[in-house]
This record gives sequence, structure tokens and C-alpha cells, in this order.
Amino acid sequence: MQALYAQLLVGLINGSFYALLSLGLAIIFGMLNIINFAHGALYMMGAFCAYFLLSVGGLSYWWALVLAPIVVGLFGILLERTMLQRLAGLDHLYGLLLTFGIALILQGVFQNYFGSSGLPYAIPDLLTGGVNLGFMYLPIYRGWVVIFSLAVCVATWFVIERTKFGAYLRAATENPTLVRAFGINVPRMIALTYGLGVGLAALAGVLSAPINQVRPLMGADLIIVVFAVVVIGGMGSIMGSIITGFTLGVIEGLTKYLYPEASNTVVFVLMVLVLLVKPTGLTGRAA
Repeated sequence: MQALYAQLLVGLINGSFYALLSLGLAIIFGMLNIINFAHGALYMMGAFCAYFLLSVGGLSYWWALVLAPIVVGLFGILLERTMLQRLAGLDHLYGLLLTFGIALILQGVFQNYFGSSGLPYAIPDLLTGGVNLGFMYLPIYRGWVVIFSLAVCVATWFVIERTKFGAYLRAATENPTLVRAFGINVPRMIALTYGLGVGLAALAGVLSAPINQVRPLMGADLIIVVFAVVVIGGMGSIMGSIITGFTLGVIEGLTKYLYPEASNTVVFVLMVLVLLVKPTGLTGRAA
């Protein structure tokens, strides 16, 4: 049973990263209609940003949680302003190809300078150690990742769906002509939307750094699974991405315990089954 609980904990942690990354993808696709294949590379940049802040600037993990999403989010806004906005109105394939090329360039640059091996990033002193729950030993940092990720996901959903700022974001992407008539700067809102989605990926990278180390290809290992999570939850569905991310992480962990050989494919099998029954995803709506 301890092995089962350990695998479920690993599944919850992976689900936390799936949820944060798929949430960012859902925001970008749902509001901008961009299939952002650079998301994994930007997740990697968040981890490297935390590493640089510590090794060069001497800034702790807690500073990295705040600064890395802002820095990478600003980089994402720069990408949107200089490249992605030129694809407005074109087929999704163009955005996919452009962001895929950006991902390859970013991964190649970091791999050229830092190699393929992982760089260590220490767990902050406040979150070291663990707690004996009786039925299992829970590392404090891993518990923190799950709780903090869930809090960020719920807060993001609330901002997008329940606040005036979120209403402006949705309106700027759904009916930009009408929104301009109210004096709202639509290009700025679109850039902020992309920056928010990218910032969530960078935040996931910071959370992942002490667990998975900092590697140039850490995003490439994860992005395909995250796209499957987004498809299952429903392309552009924010709450669907959150629920599906955590759920599939747990299912993946349970599969590793019951039938390890299928753990790498169970997500894609579930994606096929969901698409056969409901092509728009569990919570998605037809266009």
C-alpha cells in the first residue's frame, strides 16, 4: 500500500504540472486561437530563470516564484507582438508551425550552452523534510507543489471568469471591434492574455526545478502529454484543463502501480476514447 500511495503522490505532483501548463494553453487557445507549441520551451525557461536568479543574482526560490513568471511572461508578450500577431486570422497550422519552430530554437540555444544533463536546484529550507501521515511519508515540498498549484489554478479561473478584467480579456478576443468602441486597447489586452498563459508555464517550471532539475529538454518531455490533457478537457476550457490535469495525473500514477508498461500511453488511450464519444472534449463546446 505504501508503494500505491507513493505512486498516487507522484501522480498528483505530475497532475499539478499538467494542470498549470494545460491551463496556460487553454487560455491562449481559448482567447487567441493559437496552438502554442512553444509552451514546453517557455516552461523550461521558467526553470532556468529560477536557476539564474539563484546562481547569478543570489535570489531565493521565493523570489523566483514571483519574478520568473513576470520575466518569461514579458518575453512571451514580445513574441506575441513581434511574431504571433502577424498570424491573426490565418489558419491554426501557421501558429502551430511558428511556435514549434520557436520551441526548437529555444531548446537548441539552451542545450548548446548548458548541455543535456540536469542542473541542480535546491529545495528551499522552509520546505525541506517531510511529515509522517501514518500510512505514508509525505515530503513537504511535494505537498506544497500540489496545494500551491491548485490555488493558482482556482485563482486564475476566478480572474478569467468572475472579474471585470477577465470580462475585458474575453471580450477583446471575442468581439474586438465592439470593445474598441468602448476605448479599450485590444492589442494590449491580447498581449496580456498571451503573457498570462506563458507566465503560468514559467511558474510550473519554477515549481518543477527542485524535483526534476533544470534541463533544456524538460519541456519537450512534457508538452505532448499536456496537449493530450487539453484535448481531453476541451480545447479552450479553463475549468476542464484544471480538472483533467489533476485527474489524469492521478490515473497515470495509479497505472504505474497496477500496470507500469501502460503508464506512458494511458493518457493517449483516454484521449482517443474521449474523442470517440465527445469530439469537443469533456467540457468543451462546439464552435
